Amino acid sequence: MASVADRAAASTPGAFPPLPRAVVQSFYRRMRAVAPAAVGAIERDRAADPEQAFADTACGRLVRSLDDAGLRALGMWTHHWCMRFYDDDTRPGRRLVREIAARPGLGWTADEVRWMLRESVWAGPAAPERFTLPRAAAAQLPTTDRPLDELPPGHWPEGAVPRQRRPS
Repeated sequence: MASVADRAAASTPGAFPPLPRAVVQSFYRRMRAVAPAAVGAIERDRAADPEQAFADTACGRLVRSLDDAGLRALGMWTHHWCMRFYDDDTRPGRRLVREIAARPGLGWTADEVRWMLRESVWAGPAAPERFTLPRAAAAQLPTTDRPLDELPPGHWPEGAVPRQRRPS
């Protein structure tokens, strides 16, 4: 298993404006709250039939048990985990990320998107699905709040989310 990102990705100098330490710590606190259940669900789903309907999986049951804030934390933790350990073992995690990305109206914040974008850029091409969740979360933000202009040139897949327009 190859590690493609780590906690340092949240504060990579020069890649993005830094997030306040308190903001990043709040993300980790929220993610730690859902991590044990997420690990258990992903492990159970690894051993299960991969063709099983998502709603019938352990991850599907976990998703149903959480409110929007819990789903955002679960999505961020799973995104973080998949960026660190991107290989065949992440199949249930990548499926979970896709399912959360498909859910509208979760109340994503621009800072949450910035954090995920940093992790995605840090992971690089080793993780081809690295923009799945940040792309979906950014699309749910108001156009003027999307942090897409903060991405280093060449890192955002073209056509993924319309570039934000600066107010005139």
